[in-house]
Amino acid sequence: MDVIEMALSQGRKTLSEHESKLVLSCYDIPVVEEMLVRNESELKSAVEDLGFPVAVKACAPDITHKTDLDLIRLDIKTQEEAVEAFRQIMNQIAKLGEGAALVQKMAKGKREFMVGMTRDPQFGPCVMFGLGGIFTEALDDVSFRVAPLEKNDAIEMIHEIKGHNLLGSFRGMPPVNLDSLEQILINLGRLGLENEMIQEIDINPLIIRDDLPVAVDALIVLN
Repeated sequence: MDVIEMALSQGRKTLSEHESKLVLSCYDIPVVEEMLVRNESELKSAVEDLGFPVAVKACAPDITHKTDLDLIRLDIKTQEEAVEAFRQIMNQIAKLGEGAALVQKMAKGKREFMVGMTRDPQFGPCVMFGLGGIFTEALDDVSFRVAPLEKNDAIEMIHEIKGHNLLGSFRGMPPVNLDSLEQILINLGRLGLENEMIQEIDINPLIIRDDLPVAVDALIVLN
């Protein structure tokens, strides 16, 4: 895969968020609509194409904890707000090294999960599913399966977590499209099996937009 080969040729251990999502898209894992921008002219085109509201994030392979570094601006509703957010982000990126900004369509959804893959030394690629968002570590509600996954494996994973009731009709929200969620888990296993240079994949949050899961943030670590 070209984006992985390029990163390895540069001696990098991680892909940027945008690069990570390009890889996920190749395996039919849905990702939020976004555009990479490097100047205000590209920013203007991006917000016109995506439509408000948007989020503006720093995007660079070396920046993996954007929230901790205050490198995310959410729910931007005007061109003026977008320009101000872009200038703030780019100024902070300049202090850390090189990078660009990522403009994303805001993914509206109250339910957040996480999915991922880690390469175990003994078992190989293992797929993970659990509750996501900012409380991921505190809740520690996850399930694992060794790849490859069949549909029954994905179904079992989904129902093993303690918070699986959130996948049904909840407080006026429709039930999650489980076929789509199961396919994401199956495809993650295939991605790990077919790309030995990938050590870890972290998708958090996977937001439920209407009834469909979509990857809002992603990180791929190379071995």
